Amino acid sequence: MTKAAIGKKMPAFSLESTAGALSNKDLAGKPTLLYFYPRDDTPGCTLEGREFTALHPKFKRAGIAVYGVSRDTLVKHERFKTKYAFPFDLIADPEEKLCEAFGVMKDKNLYGKKVRGIERSTFLFDADGALRAEWRKVKPEGHAEAMLKAAKDLD
Repeated sequence: MTKAAIGKKMPAFSLESTAGALSNKDLAGKPTLLYFYPRDDTPGCTLEGREFTALHPKFKRAGIAVYGVSRDTLVKHERFKTKYAFPFDLIADPEEKLCEAFGVMKDKNLYGKKVRGIERSTFLFDADGALRAEWRKVKPEGHAEAMLKAAKDLD
């Protein structure tokens, strides 16, 4: 799989999502925001998802598709989406293929233990499928608002 890079097309992928099978070809033709998060139903990831939910009507009016991505299974994603009534879909990447293509897998320090996990990151693609901007090491609070502004400024 090719690596994501500014100005380049979205890496080819085909994964399961809460909308069913999903590939980069399904996302062609409209601006798309992919946000990678560590784990379903954890405090920071829930906060981030709920902020994207609150602003989803504005993303939709602006014509921007929003997708969350983590290593969790489709079953966990379905529960997480249902529990918080997320209006956007979640992409399951348990084999880390998409995570690797976007370079979001990092070594982290969790309570003094070294673990490998997703670094919270977001990627914004234009309607032609080209990566226009990326944000890494983001904080969940206020992130959705910043992404909405960036997405609206895409043109």
